[in-house]
Amino acid sequence: MKTLSSKFNALFTTASVCVLALAACAPDEDAAPASSRNDAQTSSDVQSTAITVSNGTSSVVVDPANWPEGQSGVARDPDVEAFVADLVSRMSVEEKVGQVLQADISEVTPELAQQYNLGSVLNGGNSGPYNNNFAPPSDWLQLADEYYVASTDTSDGGVGIPIIWGTDAVHGHSNIVGATLFPHNIGLGAANSPELMYQIGEITALEIRATGQDWTFAPTLAVVQNDTWGRTYEGFSERPEIVANLSAPLVEGLQGAADTDEFLNGPHIVSTAKHWVGDGGTYLGRDQGDNRASEADMRDIHAAGYPPAIAAGVQTVMASFNSWHGVKMHGNGAMLQDVLVDRMGFDGFVVGDWEGHGQIAGCTNEDCPQALIAGVDMYMASGSWQELYYSLLEDVQDGTVPMERLDEAVTRILRVKARAGLFEGLAPSERPQAGDFDLLGHPDHRAVAREAVRSSLVLLKNDTGLLPLDPSLNILMAGDGADNIGKQSGGWTINWQGDGHSNDVFPGGQSIYDGFVDAVAGSGGSVALSEDGSYTERPDVAVVVFGEDPYAEFVGDQEFVNFPDERGLNLLRQYQADGIPTLAIFLSGRPLWMNRELNASDAFVAAWLPGSEGGGVADVLVGNAEGAARHDFVGQLSYSWPQRADQTVLNPHDEGYDPLFAYGYGLSYAEPGEPVGELSEESGLTESDAGTATALMTNGRVAAGMELALVSGDERVAVSGPDAAIGDTSIAITLDDRDVQDDSRRVNWTAEAGFQITGEAMSLDASQLLQISYQVTERGEGPVTVSVGGAAIDITAGIRLAEGKGWRSGVIAMSCFADAGADLSAVDMPFAMTGPAGLEFWVDDVSVGGEATDDMTCEL
Repeated sequence: MKTLSSKFNALFTTASVCVLALAACAPDEDAAPASSRNDAQTSSDVQSTAITVSNGTSSVVVDPANWPEGQSGVARDPDVEAFVADLVSRMSVEEKVGQVLQADISEVTPELAQQYNLGSVLNGGNSGPYNNNFAPPSDWLQLADEYYVASTDTSDGGVGIPIIWGTDAVHGHSNIVGATLFPHNIGLGAANSPELMYQIGEITALEIRATGQDWTFAPTLAVVQNDTWGRTYEGFSERPEIVANLSAPLVEGLQGAADTDEFLNGPHIVSTAKHWVGDGGTYLGRDQGDNRASEADMRDIHAAGYPPAIAAGVQTVMASFNSWHGVKMHGNGAMLQDVLVDRMGFDGFVVGDWEGHGQIAGCTNEDCPQALIAGVDMYMASGSWQELYYSLLEDVQDGTVPMERLDEAVTRILRVKARAGLFEGLAPSERPQAGDFDLLGHPDHRAVAREAVRSSLVLLKNDTGLLPLDPSLNILMAGDGADNIGKQSGGWTINWQGDGHSNDVFPGGQSIYDGFVDAVAGSGGSVALSEDGSYTERPDVAVVVFGEDPYAEFVGDQEFVNFPDERGLNLLRQYQADGIPTLAIFLSGRPLWMNRELNASDAFVAAWLPGSEGGGVADVLVGNAEGAARHDFVGQLSYSWPQRADQTVLNPHDEGYDPLFAYGYGLSYAEPGEPVGELSEESGLTESDAGTATALMTNGRVAAGMELALVSGDERVAVSGPDAAIGDTSIAITLDDRDVQDDSRRVNWTAEAGFQITGEAMSLDASQLLQISYQVTERGEGPVTVSVGGAAIDITAGIRLAEGKGWRSGVIAMSCFADAGADLSAVDMPFAMTGPAGLEFWVDDVSVGGEATDDMTCEL
């Protein structure tokens, strides 16, 4: 295929596109009469006809004529079209089915990828080459070559289509140790700089090229309407205009400009606009939930980032997990085909999200022709790919899936692969920038990331003029975020949840503390680090860095916009009582109710999730030797800031809009604004809202300030990531799937051992219940106990009863533990479990709450 490469320089020409505001692109209100069409049909000329999409129990009406008419920024090249058509004509049905499947690298070897002619692989959030999340860059490139060589092998008589590897590089090449990590999108939305977005896209593409991948699942174009959503930080803003402003520059930075020869050439890669559509507007902010917006709001708010991305030539769109009025987007043919492709002009291929096809009514992960028929061109069948292959093959052979639709999907995939140069005969290691690992975390790249950090910071309060800090002061830095690059980087960092990382995992990175040390060097001041906030020598100022622990997706969902972790608040109040000026630096993936912390601070900065270049924080907060600012604040809120914890939906276009700090707010040294003053500390939550239960573990993750650990004899191992085991493997724990990806823990015993949840001492009540959501797949042979405060209860009988019965909810009265000797007034180990060899136990939620009844026994 090297003969094509000379033609590829002229592949792409500028096409006229509709880049008007969405509302302006909408047609006349006089729509044609409605008709009904099943969501499993393929496209037809229906741009002036309303379509009813139904899954049998729910339906939604879509009129493509109400959506903006557009055209991709990439013109089709006749040579590429002829080349792809020829390939498709020579492919067997088995090869075609393989092309529409994408498997996780932890679930498929290169040999299997060759055998099944897979079109793509991805590395999921917890997958790395050779089952090593911390694999060196050379391993990533080596595995990319192995997949390429396997996929292009024609010794079996097949066509040999090169595989394409996708990765979640959502804030830099964030799966790779040593890569540049940019602020998450919520911070970039506060910066709102198209020029900076273009640079970030270019750098991310370069670093991805170094390790041999072809494709990133970015940018996220969600317009977030409820900040309780666990993916809020992945969205640039609650306002569509910011999302629309930033989508095209990032796409162009990743892919190259669509009207130039650089498009998908050299250092550029394939990008993804996601998630189509409505992911940021689900009911109650629930991840993967139901969006109940009108068609106009879906168009004008949630789809705002897509027309600019399509005009910029984005080559893939990812279908969203969410439903729209009950109909899952993976099965909504009107939206995937009639609106996105036929009306808006998207000309790449649609990829599903992680097993998202399995959520369509009537589907399973292993059997779902509906998704392909509706317009998903490539299934992200991470672990189900093999079973899905056989069911799809049968569906095509018996006519359930029309061959025309399969050919259409394969054509779209091969067209993108051809545009991206995958047929030019070069293995990943032979392509531009491949193996140049000095690009990872290159000083020039880190400088841009540091600029992005500076631009993203939002100054909420500086009533006493504490900022900028005088570098000659003696500064105390406290809080668990001060010297914690993992915490400041958030989710989607090395692994899916971004949890369990020490600073050693970020070579070349800077914590916020590191940046402060550099900023005061040579100016006569000092910086002392004390995570717990203690000090022996009184500081001139205390800087408390605190905030949310890393999370991703549904793990971050919460009911209100409160922040229950009071460790930062307690430190601020302690220093305030001591008469020490206080600066609060809040790390978070969303605006949260902070009135108490604001009251306890002289200055307060929303730093979001800045990534690996923590020095950018001190660049703005610490002045020069003359006391002047080195950089001013330029960030402004792209999300409204709540004045109560019950303000979960708080957007300028909503009725009753009443924020503490409005969208667009942001103080600066040049424009200090009005003092914030004393704020009400009434959260707006009732006792019922706040709940009476104390969560110890949710979705397999322990609560903030708590630690999960494995124990065997004298050996104790803290669980800081997805997997852990005692050295002798007497007990091992891993994340696994209950309802969705990695939403529970599976614990396996090969000898007597246990696991425990520990934290600061808490007061519990004997009238409460220990509540556990669990299942037992193997009971083992021997006793099983559960402990609270060191007092154990035998639950062996309950474990035997539960074996093989699926998920169950169990309770034990806390009085049972008190009777067994637990001091419930000061419990620092509120849950522990020991078991025998052969036990396999799953758990997702553990809490203390509710009220015991008199008839309860001490059995699980």
